[in-house]
Amino acid sequence: MREEGTSPRVPHTDVRCQLRDVLDRVGDKWSVLVMSLLGGRSMRYSELQHSIEGISQRMLTLTLRSLERDGLVVRTVTPTSPPRVDYALTPVGETLSVEVSSLIGWAEEHREYVATSRVSYDRATS
Repeated sequence: MREEGTSPRVPHTDVRCQLRDVLDRVGDKWSVLVMSLLGGRSMRYSELQHSIEGISQRMLTLTLRSLERDGLVVRTVTPTSPPRVDYALTPVGETLSVEVSSLIGWAEEHREYVATSRVSYDRATS
């Protein structure tokens, strides 16, 4: 039994390890893309799948479950025939979405630079 005023034990005792766990989730390429698409609106599973080129059904399902487990995405089932399932960001997910949008903007702005740098590096090292 826990004493009053104490917090429950966390699986990782090292703060850096806990931080790494969070960064692993929010830094995953599929999570970043899902979060950017859900920024400011909800989407159905099929909409997400069609919007993310190259993601498999299994990977999208795993990504959504992980984001839901981490409290960043909420899944809502509407009892229709067939059932309608929508995904949306939680309030905390929305705060992360702002940061994700900045990261995506940076990537779009600098993708050609990175591609050129890779070619130059590969030429110099081969």
